[in-house]
Amino acid sequence: MAKKYDVIILGGGNAGFAVSKTVQAAGKTVAIVENRDFGGTCPNRGCTPKKVLVAAAQALHEIEKSDAHCIDVGKPSLNWSALIRREKSMIAGIPDGMENLARERGDVFVGSAQFAGPNIVTVNGERLEGSHIVIATGSTPRPLSIEGAEHMITSEDILSEEQQPSEVVFVGGGVIAMEFSHVYARAGSKVTILEAMPTLLPHMEEGAVAALRQESARLGISIKTNVDVKTITKNGNRQTVTYMIDQEEYTIETDQVVNGAGRVANVKHLNLEAANIKHDQHAIEVDDHLRSVSNPSIWVCGDALVGPAQLSPVASYEGQIVGTNIVEGPISKPDYAAIPSGVYTVPALSTVGLTEKAAKQKGLSVKVTESDMSNWFSGKTYAETVAYAKVIIDEDSDHIVGAHMVGHHGEELIHIFAMAMRHNISAGDLKQDIFAFPTFSSDIKNLI
Repeated sequence: MAKKYDVIILGGGNAGFAVSKTVQAAGKTVAIVENRDFGGTCPNRGCTPKKVLVAAAQALHEIEKSDAHCIDVGKPSLNWSALIRREKSMIAGIPDGMENLARERGDVFVGSAQFAGPNIVTVNGERLEGSHIVIATGSTPRPLSIEGAEHMITSEDILSEEQQPSEVVFVGGGVIAMEFSHVYARAGSKVTILEAMPTLLPHMEEGAVAALRQESARLGISIKTNVDVKTITKNGNRQTVTYMIDQEEYTIETDQVVNGAGRVANVKHLNLEAANIKHDQHAIEVDDHLRSVSNPSIWVCGDALVGPAQLSPVASYEGQIVGTNIVEGPISKPDYAAIPSGVYTVPALSTVGLTEKAAKQKGLSVKVTESDMSNWFSGKTYAETVAYAKVIIDEDSDHIVGAHMVGHHGEELIHIFAMAMRHNISAGDLKQDIFAFPTFSSDIKNLI
């Protein structure tokens, strides 16, 4: 006999918790299934603990610039093992706290779920039946079909490894690789990034990526593109990576090889066929309301949804939409046009909306303002090593359709651009606004 629920949520991360909050408030009976630590990737082994390491890299960056402020300091030394212990202590209470919250919202099942029918999942031999089942199982590191790939570690391992490598190679130059490469480089490790594509971060604004790449090179990070990694071999405590560029073979020896190729939806283990869920082995096909096109009882949100950016706030946003659609019927659709995001290098790359290329491909007539702010008073005051911005404005409507920054506190300023986009504040109105001076925010007037 199956236990029956109005809503079964597969995954105890941000997306799942957002769904549970909405449906429980509406009086629905809820079951939450999680096979690892409650809270999911972001707070336990992703963006939250990673930011502890990024903050340390930021401190090293500020110390590097001390001469410009007429401050004489000695060469800093980072205690890597102590930093990892600090990071672990800061997140230690999250899983238990989130599990307690889950138990307040419904029945909790700890284990891996598999579909056994259109409305049924099994967990540790128990059968659960749901009028609605939400797939919010998050993501997992992208597997790479490279000989010796088993010798690679992932970003999750970096957050637990207390010994700092003297040399590290990232296979893949995605967001995770860029962020951790800046932490390692500022801590004194020799870093190499091997990227298969012709450019890093191909979906981001080209000018911003170029500015970030230049800053990365200044730090000593070696970035190679158009790379075909062939093998990874282990030799005692060292590893050798063999790769090809333009038909020529190269090797590099290192202490550590990291899978920096990003993450994929964690749905492979769910036995989707048993629930008549249409998919292509990677992505579940959903409609505009995040509902399965082949099984109306199934909803997908968070990193398990392929297409939208894999971001914690996006997961929560999608979970709220799914919860609303379960309670009120399929009435709500996600709008991803003005969602800000960042690559938390030091300095960070921040972005919202369309790139210049994408705006022109949409047929928009755009005004583009590209700025190097390193010689502006604000940039020189804080001795910025990189300060880049590009803002794209639709000339017909005078609305901002994209903004991209590297440095200049862009990880905070980007939200002003996002709010203007979301609430239809014109570029002209934003330019006429009053900002405290002198601040980085006051420079926004000169960026549009």
